[in-house]
Amino acid sequence: MKIDWLNKLQYFLQTMAFCLAVSAIQYAFQPQWAYEIALVYSVCIGTCIWALTDFGRHLVPSAAETGWPQGAAGFALPLVAMVLGYVLGTLAGDQVFGWSSWSFQAGSKLPASIIITGLAGTAASYYFYTRTRHGYLQRRVEEARGQAMESRLKLLETQLEPHMLFNTLANLRALIGTDPTRAQTMLDHMVAYLRATLSASRSSTHPLEREFERLKDYLELMAIRMGPRLQFTLDLPDDLRQHPLPSLLLQPLVENSIQHGLEPKVAGGSITVRARRSGNRLTLEVEDTGMGFDAARAGAGSAAQDGRGFGLSQVRERLATTYGTEAAINLIAGSAGGTRASITFPCKP
Repeated sequence: MKIDWLNKLQYFLQTMAFCLAVSAIQYAFQPQWAYEIALVYSVCIGTCIWALTDFGRHLVPSAAETGWPQGAAGFALPLVAMVLGYVLGTLAGDQVFGWSSWSFQAGSKLPASIIITGLAGTAASYYFYTRTRHGYLQRRVEEARGQAMESRLKLLETQLEPHMLFNTLANLRALIGTDPTRAQTMLDHMVAYLRATLSASRSSTHPLEREFERLKDYLELMAIRMGPRLQFTLDLPDDLRQHPLPSLLLQPLVENSIQHGLEPKVAGGSITVRARRSGNRLTLEVEDTGMGFDAARAGAGSAAQDGRGFGLSQVRERLATTYGTEAAINLIAGSAGGTRASITFPCKP
């Protein structure tokens, strides 16, 4: 049985607040008795009821998940705790003052004391029940939200992977008619790339090192088609190799750089993918020396280059699903041409 002692301390302090309130009310109706008498008995009785209830619920199996017993046990536990707590607390109060047992509760004061204990115990039990119930429901909501987020990431991946595959097959088809030998080499690379992609797609996240390896395979494929018109550089510091991120996150950005930046440019150009850490933020950049943001958008009417394309919308959606408002993506036009896509999100331990 694992006990959350911080939680126990919080409930104990809240119980003490109840006891102070009860003793103040009792003193207001019975001012002939000194306040410290009402305070001591209230604290003793309240502490006993709290201990019996809060520790006793761990002995009931149904409370292991919800934090509170279900069914008849949920009513029996606080009732038994109030009866035993009243008896034990009263005896403890008598010992504090050195009185004989039940001296303070003698005569007409006994019914009033029992009524006050019953009302206060019922109110406190209901309060703690609603607290534990709320915590249980909140945990279930968080679990459901996490499962929905994971399912959403999987859905986005199933949409993104065919998109990448169709683009690659279109490139292969164009190459078959012009250079069958290079097409064969490209096909071999594509088989190896798809094997790695399908293996990695079983997980919603993977290390940056794996992402860069798959980007290298993809860029090797594109280099076969474009020849010397394409050069690429992958810059991944050793201390970031195992940092987790959603799989295929950078793939759409690299595809956009080639399709909308480098391929339309007669001389081709280069593409650089880099990762860097700044404080508790991680930045991933895909920079090309292609047509440039404005030229590609004006010349081709590209939705991808102005942030509305399929690939970029998927990247934005996956970032929002995984990191919420803590992640950002920016497209920046280079001063000497080309485009830089920058993703920033929190570093994970």
